[in-house]
Amino acid sequence: MSEPPALSLEHIARRFGSVEALVDASLSVRAGTVHALLGENGAGKTTLMRIAFGMLRPDAGVIRIAGEPVSLTSPAAALARGVGMVHQHFTFVPAMTVAENVALGGHGRYGRSEARAHVEDVARRVGLAVDPDARAGDLPVGAQQRLEIVKALARGARTLILDEPTAVLAPPEGHERRAALRGFAERGGSVVIITHKLREALAAADDVTVLRRGRTIFTGSTATVGADELARAMIGDAVYEPPRRTPSVPRDVVIEAVHLAAADARGALRVRDASVTARGGEILGVAGVEGAGQHELLRMLAGRLKPSRGKLRIPERIGFVPEDRHRDALVLDFTLYENLALRGAGRARGRIRWPAVVERTHQVMAQFDVRGASPNEQAAALSGGNQQKLVLARELGDLPTAVIVENPTRGLDIAATAAIHRQLVAARDAGAAVVLYSSDLDEVLSLADRMIVMYQGSTREVALNRDAIGRAMLGAS
Repeated sequence: MSEPPALSLEHIARRFGSVEALVDASLSVRAGTVHALLGENGAGKTTLMRIAFGMLRPDAGVIRIAGEPVSLTSPAAALARGVGMVHQHFTFVPAMTVAENVALGGHGRYGRSEARAHVEDVARRVGLAVDPDARAGDLPVGAQQRLEIVKALARGARTLILDEPTAVLAPPEGHERRAALRGFAERGGSVVIITHKLREALAAADDVTVLRRGRTIFTGSTATVGADELARAMIGDAVYEPPRRTPSVPRDVVIEAVHLAAADARGALRVRDASVTARGGEILGVAGVEGAGQHELLRMLAGRLKPSRGKLRIPERIGFVPEDRHRDALVLDFTLYENLALRGAGRARGRIRWPAVVERTHQVMAQFDVRGASPNEQAAALSGGNQQKLVLARELGDLPTAVIVENPTRGLDIAATAAIHRQLVAARDAGAAVVLYSSDLDEVLSLADRMIVMYQGSTREVALNRDAIGRAMLGAS
């Protein structure tokens, strides 16, 4: 008799008001395997997995764990059944240490030595190094994700759900993460990866399920399916086409940085010696492993962080698209037009003409294909892709002299990614200087006209070549 699935969801339906998020969604995860859950933004992937984790109750359908029907009324109930989840937007307490975060929600009196030992034991078993004494909020984003994984496993998760696990990681760290998850599965655990990346699904998973508009469209083995078939299942006959690009026509220098240095929020020196020149009419790509200083550099170029040393010249009209749209770009409880009015916050002066802002919001929603009911809708009601397009519309709507863009398609599907790429190329062709950082090297290589790499806080210009960029990211000559 064959072993029952570690986790199965059968004919799940879920409605939010008039919106049918899930109509007929099913998923079956075999024990000892990695399973990819694919779909466009808004397809229902995260909603389905939140139901599996007890965060939402289904309107219809059955959940089974190891073949047994269960009712999961809360995340605590899911964890008690061995199901853990690592969210795309992390849930740790920044002011606490790693050990304190892992112990949070446990039982009995907190013992520092026992908590540290527990973290070290779990991290060693899964192959993910994390310092139990480090303050969680001070960790780079890759280490923060390791904390979230260790936290779930420390609470007994045997089935681990990860929402876009490599979206925040540089390529070397992405490989490390996939290897750790594969090892967990080989030791009898089960992993579900929510992703929109076809290559990641085919490379990392044993099985794949595709959702489209709340329905399961395809499920099968990655050994017998190709990227084209999965793409058609995700989005129908539409496929991603790279934006048409003519050779760049560089114009005047609009950003000039010479020997910059800057510290992070803790006072640690992150940028030691960075020099950057960006011209209008070009896309300057930036690459670097996590913690190399690229995040601080981008914020200096965007005028959001003051350098402690060096010379910096930037234009007055500059846009900035940060990687964490929830924390740094949007106020989710504000309407779309109120979020649009935030452009230039801190520098703008005078009275806001709200009717004009509402009309402008109508225009940019059409121009950037932001699919929302109206400018009066809250930003929280938009899908991730439409939230990102709203941020891009605000920063690019009245073409700035320069725009700094950080991981612009993190967590987005094929259609939303293509739309954002087209807008960045259009800004370049209209004469803006675009500085683009992405942890996805393919994205940078497909868009950049020139390339710099950051390594240990210093910059270096390199050829538009994957191998050369990879070597520079690791400090090789």
